[in-house]
Amino acid sequence: MKIVLAITGASGAVYAQRVLAFLRKTNHQVEIVASRNGIQIYQQETGAALKEWDYKIYSHDDFTAPFASGSAQYDLLAIIPCSTGTLSRIATGISNDLVTRTADVFLKERRKIILVPRETPFSSIHLENMLKLSNLGVVILPANPSFYSKPKNLTEAVDTVTARILDHMGIQHDLKIRYGQDC
Repeated sequence: MKIVLAITGASGAVYAQRVLAFLRKTNHQVEIVASRNGIQIYQQETGAALKEWDYKIYSHDDFTAPFASGSAQYDLLAIIPCSTGTLSRIATGISNDLVTRTADVFLKERRKIILVPRETPFSSIHLENMLKLSNLGVVILPANPSFYSKPKNLTEAVDTVTARILDHMGIQHDLKIRYGQDC
């Protein structure tokens, strides 16, 4: 599978970091694009730089990235975390950077998109944009941890969301978060 993982300027970079850790264990082709704020917040929240990953990283303004064109045939776009500003631009067709251009390409080609908004509370505008995108087939997966697995620390709480993201990506994992099975 060819995967684009985008990181935008919402809090919740740890979700991207955890997903990337699991993707590293696979043979999938992974490429990263991050907004300016996404790079800054990733480093601020995780204490690491995106370049720690052995993946090709594209600048937010590099429209020559292969996934900026539908002919490149990438399979999946996951925006983790997805700011509500990015979500709004995607919902209204504004392609002003590589993240939103990639989403625009995936929408027109009817490819899988997973958006992980990390905002609270949601305004009516946010919810309307989410509904619009959901009606287009986009998976809206808010970063809302579950607690029935009784997480013992922050990583285990984060992994309740990480597991759901990986499930929707079709990536096998060994996280113990299944309701009624592992809890």
